[in-house]
Amino acid sequence: MADTIERTDQVRSSLITEQQPAALWQRLALAGIVLIAVFMDFFQLGQNGFGSYYPPAVRSMLDNWHNFFFASYDPGGFVTIDKPPLGFWLQVASAKLFGFNAVSILLPQALAGVLSVLLLYYLVRRHFGVIAGLLAALALALSPISVVTNRNITIDSTLALTLLVGAWAVLRAAETGRLRWLLLSAVMVAIGFNIKMMEAYLVVPAYAVLYLVAAPRSIWKRIGHLALAGLLLVVVSFSWAVAVDLTPASQRPYVGSTQDNSEISLALGYNGIDRLLRGFGGGFRGRPQGNTSNNTPPPTANRGTTGGVSAAQGNRTRQVQPPAGGFGGIFNTGAASPLRLFEVALGSQIAWLLPLALFSLLALAWQRRPNLQEDRKLQSLVFWGMWLLTMGTFFSVAGFFHQYYMTEMAPAIAALFGIGLVTMWQDYRRGDWRGWLLPLALAATVAEQVYILSAYPTWGRWMIPLIIALSVVAVGVLVGVRIAPHLRVKVPTARFILPVLGAGVLALMLAPTVWAITPILLSKQADTLVAGPPQTGDGGGNFARFGRNNDTANTNSVLLHYLQANQGNTKFLVAVPSSMMADSIILATNKPVMAMGGFSGGDPILTTSQLAALVKNGTVRFFLLSVRIQLPSQILNQLPQQFRNRLRGGFSFGGFQQSALTTWVTQHCKTVPTSLWQFSTTSASSGGDFGSGGSNQLYDCAVTH
Repeated sequence: MADTIERTDQVRSSLITEQQPAALWQRLALAGIVLIAVFMDFFQLGQNGFGSYYPPAVRSMLDNWHNFFFASYDPGGFVTIDKPPLGFWLQVASAKLFGFNAVSILLPQALAGVLSVLLLYYLVRRHFGVIAGLLAALALALSPISVVTNRNITIDSTLALTLLVGAWAVLRAAETGRLRWLLLSAVMVAIGFNIKMMEAYLVVPAYAVLYLVAAPRSIWKRIGHLALAGLLLVVVSFSWAVAVDLTPASQRPYVGSTQDNSEISLALGYNGIDRLLRGFGGGFRGRPQGNTSNNTPPPTANRGTTGGVSAAQGNRTRQVQPPAGGFGGIFNTGAASPLRLFEVALGSQIAWLLPLALFSLLALAWQRRPNLQEDRKLQSLVFWGMWLLTMGTFFSVAGFFHQYYMTEMAPAIAALFGIGLVTMWQDYRRGDWRGWLLPLALAATVAEQVYILSAYPTWGRWMIPLIIALSVVAVGVLVGVRIAPHLRVKVPTARFILPVLGAGVLALMLAPTVWAITPILLSKQADTLVAGPPQTGDGGGNFARFGRNNDTANTNSVLLHYLQANQGNTKFLVAVPSSMMADSIILATNKPVMAMGGFSGGDPILTTSQLAALVKNGTVRFFLLSVRIQLPSQILNQLPQQFRNRLRGGFSFGGFQQSALTTWVTQHCKTVPTSLWQFSTTSASSGGDFGSGGSNQLYDCAVTH
């Protein structure tokens, strides 16, 4: 008996000894991947500043609770930014703790990127094991578009983390059938809605389909639970928007990027259906500067009275619509098509591992029998497959989106990458026909990467041969092992094949790693949200930052000194046509600056009569106007011919014609001699650093004529 106990203890001790190195290796591997994510997201964070448009809003929201709640773009509470406030509230909190600087503003997004890697590891590991979880986490940590977004002021990485928390909740709901987990997932999507509005709803089909087909409840209970979750989703999603819209317009900022001063309209229109069906809106649609569409008074009560001027007055400008389908490619997204994601423009940001992710769906589908309520792996297939399918469809057909929106697609690709490699390796070892999927997936993925790299001759010159060499070895060995029995050749052991497969995986990760790290090491633009080596003549990515300058050290100090010295009792330091000329002034002074037309100058915030009343009441005195903006030839060449000729001489944001507000100022106010507000070395045509690319002039409306 004693001998038996001793032998049992020895076996138990041996098992523990064998398990400890594996557990230690897993922890070390996860720690290494987390360190990679930390490096990618934090190394030299903020080295190029923190971008434009949103930083002034963060600074304004630091000033008071009114600006904080309504997400005011400017300290004067004149107009809001074009997004809900929740993601930026985190930036405000960080700036409150660590001071207003580039690192503090970017910190929440970088943290969200690292936490997303950890959470994805946990989600994949639960059903497919440690190796799959590690591979998925590594793929997300090195996802090029995710890395550049995690390092930017845009809040898409915050949304990605929120949706992954919702994924954890809905997977629990599908496993247990408990309503509370489903409701939690709905709340998380609703929180995501208050970060990026309708973009968060792209995961709703994956959440709903998973619960509908997998939850261990009767079909009617599942439908009832989904109805309750949908109701909760809508209520929480629109709670802030309804609160804003119910606030009298005179007591809040104007809702930027809308024609009717409504947050609900912003959510469903500009940040909703417009993204799918239209091209770039903003100023290009020639929106009238005067509010001719409704009788809502302008939001000026908290900024100075308008003297009761009717909002129904004002001049109209001709509305010019873009061609159907928008200006294809203006944000470097390419033309809508089923293969859009595989083209260089988008593929270089997100599609490096997409073919293998698609093969993993086949591998999972062909080996699973349809038993969704008990098969956890099949549930993951449904969930991540629907996530990928929904977002892939949207980005293939949408007319207006930025490349960094695809950050929300990256978790599904990364998850399926890890799951697929493990699943296809298991199929490969079984020796049946499904074993051919692994070499085919590797070959197809390498082919896509070579296609993308061929558009970058400088980088492809050394990367393509290296990737092909590694992949040929991996695929060759995998195929050779498959046909060896037919040739009566001894089959190598798995211990020999695994390092070869590792070489194949290394080949797949090389290009996305380079594309993720080069913006960190080489980028000079804080607004750059395009992964990969910098390209000259980038007609799409550069347009978003055209004419914007967030470097307060380069602002025209003479202009700022003149405005501050002569501001007097007026509330606004200066008025400008759009936020494109207001960013640097707000960041340099933290004083109210009136962006008369919102972000791009196309918002109908004021009529000419209302503007006259504001001038008469002493609410605003100075106007800095940019007469014409000259588009770079790269952008002009991407526009349809009927617009290209019209814009060759430049244009004014807010309309193809001179706006009614600008016309009123030039007709009724006096020009300020340039010698009073410009550096002596700055020409009169440049107007300092505000609104670069156009002719600037300062007007003084203290005495109208």
